[in-house]
This record gives sequence, C-alpha cells and structure tokens, in this order.
Amino acid sequence: MVHYIGLAHMLAILYYWGTKPKNRIMLRGKCLFFGQLLTLALGLASPVFGQEDSRPPTTPQIPELVAHAEKVYQATKAHYEAQPTNAEAAWQFGRACYDLGDFATNSTQREAIAKEGMAACLGVVEKDTYSALGHYYLALNLGQYARTKKLGALKIVNQMEDEFKTVLNLDPKLDYAGADRGLGLLYMEAPGWPLSLGSKSKARQHLQKAEKMFPNFPENVLNTIEADVKWGDRAAALREMRKLNEIWPAAKTELTGENWAAAWADWETRREVLLKKLLPNSSR
Repeated sequence: MVHYIGLAHMLAILYYWGTKPKNRIMLRGKCLFFGQLLTLALGLASPVFGQEDSRPPTTPQIPELVAHAEKVYQATKAHYEAQPTNAEAAWQFGRACYDLGDFATNSTQREAIAKEGMAACLGVVEKDTYSALGHYYLALNLGQYARTKKLGALKIVNQMEDEFKTVLNLDPKLDYAGADRGLGLLYMEAPGWPLSLGSKSKARQHLQKAEKMFPNFPENVLNTIEADVKWGDRAAALREMRKLNEIWPAAKTELTGENWAAAWADWETRREVLLKKLLPNSSR
C-alpha cells in the first residue's frame, strides 16, 4: 500500500514539473490536492478518518475495564428502552455507547455501538435543541462512527464540528471543557484544506482554551503535550509535562472510582509514551 501512496505523490510531482513555468503556480494546488486525495482514498489518512479493523482499541484492553463499560452500557440501554422519551436516560445511554466504543476491537462493532448512541442523542436534541449533553454525546459518537469510515468521514467531521460548536455556546464547561477539547482534537487530527477542516492554529486555540479553563484536568494537559510533540515544539512539551507532573498526584486522589478507571488507564499509557519521547534517558 505504501508503494501506491509514493506513486501517487510521484505522479503529482511529475505532473507539476512537466508543465510550463507560467502554469506551475496554478497547478501546484491541484497537484497537492491530487496527491492528498489519493492518500485519503487509499485509507492512510489521519486517525480521525477511519482505518480498518487492524487499528487497536483506543483504551487498553483491561478485562475489568471492558466488563465495567459493558455493564454500564447494558444498564443504561435497559433504562433507555424502558423510557425512550426520557432525555436523561437517552444521553446517559449515548455516553455509555461512546465509552464502550473505545473498547471495540473492530470497525463493525464500533460502528454498531456508535449508531445506537447517535440515535439516542439525536432523539434528545430533536426534542430539545438546548440540550448541551445531547449535542455533546452526539458529537462523540459521531467521532466513533467516523473512525470506521474513509472518504465518508469527510462529511461526518463537519457534523462533529457543528455539534461541538453548539455545546460551546450552550455549556463551555461541560465535561471539563469538553467542547473546546473536542474541537481542538478535531482540528489537529483532520486533514487540512482542501480536503477537510484541519487547522493547526484552530487546534492550538481550542486545546489551550480547554487547559486554561480546567488546568488541573489531566486530559487537557495531555492533549496539549501531544500536540506540541506532533508539531515539533519540544520546549513547550517539556513545560507542559512539568505541569502534568505537578497536577498528577492531586488528580489521582480526586478523580477516583470505577467511572474513572478507564480514563486513568488511558492517561497513564499516554503519559508514559510522552515521557519516553521527551525524557528518553530519565529513570522517572
């Protein structure tokens, strides 16, 4: 597959340099677009744009965590099915679908769970357009659904952007600045123009806003560090890592219980990866 991607870009470059100089400026954008489009079509785009079943689950597959997510999913599903017009039951089921989707081991499973969550949350926002929770968990389940698609994800990320922006207007503090966090990750991971809405400046803006609003929430700081590493800003990443190390002990005592276990498993894994990248010779 990599050879096909290389060929696509080679053809684009040859097409560009094979033209007359006066036409090259106009054709440059077309050639770049051609190469990017072929890359995306062959399924090797950013992780936001779904990959095949070989992609590992988002959260470590710890049996206890999977069992808890399935337990909450079944309980909230039963509650929702018993009271389908209950908005709280609906968004709680949507949240459970999103959480269980992180443990999905293949695209078929993830898509089925995401569709359930999307349907429940759509029912909420159709009845109450001011439901921040309905819009928020709809956006998150759209994200799970987008992971199972390739070119079809292009339309889905626009829907995610709209939902997160709606939440931002309704309740920017929801889920520790979840809307800013979601928008920041969306802009960071999506391809940029002309394929999609990816934007480094927008990503940085929203990730920094989330961290500023809730500086003691580990997820917000981790996202900022990962963005700095991705963009090659090691100094900034090290500064943020010091912040993370400072807030880590207090967060461990405040965010406790079964409902936080999966988050900590994810955060600890990501923190360890970042430490190895930023401080490879440190004993930590």
